[in-house]
Amino acid sequence: MKAPIPFIHRLNEDEERHWLSLLSQKLPDETILPLNKLSQAEREFADIAVVANPDPQDLECLPNLVWIHSVWAGVERIVRELDAPTFSIVRLVDPELSSTMAEAVLAWTLFLHREMPYYAEQQRTAVWQPIPYVAARDRTVGILGLGELGRASVAKLQASGFNVIGWSRTPKTIADVETYSGSEGLEETLKKSDILVCLLPLTSETEHLLDFERFGFLRPGARLINFARGKIIDDEALLYSLNTGQLQHAVLDVFAIEPLPRSHPYWTHPNVTVLPHVSAATTVSSASTIVAQNIRNYRYLNILPKTVDIQIGY
Repeated sequence: MKAPIPFIHRLNEDEERHWLSLLSQKLPDETILPLNKLSQAEREFADIAVVANPDPQDLECLPNLVWIHSVWAGVERIVRELDAPTFSIVRLVDPELSSTMAEAVLAWTLFLHREMPYYAEQQRTAVWQPIPYVAARDRTVGILGLGELGRASVAKLQASGFNVIGWSRTPKTIADVETYSGSEGLEETLKKSDILVCLLPLTSETEHLLDFERFGFLRPGARLINFARGKIIDDEALLYSLNTGQLQHAVLDVFAIEPLPRSHPYWTHPNVTVLPHVSAATTVSSASTIVAQNIRNYRYLNILPKTVDIQIGY
């Protein structure tokens, strides 16, 4: 007899219904229920849980958990809030999410490459002044983070003719891409980048990775795109770099506090574009398909998906 699978989350009621409907459709042989619908015996029997930023106390009432499947790609909040979990954590790896992120990286790289902020300001002041065109091949885009999202973004940028380089915590090889790793490699990547794109996971090592010192390594007039996590950037350092001209423009989709407080200087800074965390939203349909297949592999083949390394945070 299979144990029911609890769905544990901090979503609203409509989001809960949507996830439960699709997961149940794709796992017709399973019983998937909100935690509050499970009896005490069912909670003690459960070995799998599907989660969306769960409350750690909710997981503590499932003593026989073997693993949990997050429906988000980012799991830093789960890792931070759980105290020495006895179960494994699986994060969402969704090719559709990677494609959506790569599309956003290309779109906003082109926004900066083709000088859209400059021309928008000219329109506001009724100025007619073209600036010289720079070919994509002469623009170096540095990607921080070479996991699934980073690799998809590299491929999309290369297809559009950009010179792409990349940095990761550990050495990685990508065809026709100059890659770097470690602290010295990070410095080199920053020094060579005209447009810097951050796609790193948030860990204890990457929190405030982009600080006063590292922004100083960038070429004067470089541009920044952060589609990773807000806390990777030191906000004071970024504002200083923008105000001094070290950075020309920043496109920010993620923030230390979300929604971004109305009083935050990013809202009104002339060289900042604020986005409401929209670069790569999870697609419930494709995500639920992947979650369902991973659960079937575990049930019938005893195959556990790749799990998160708690020590490094992803």
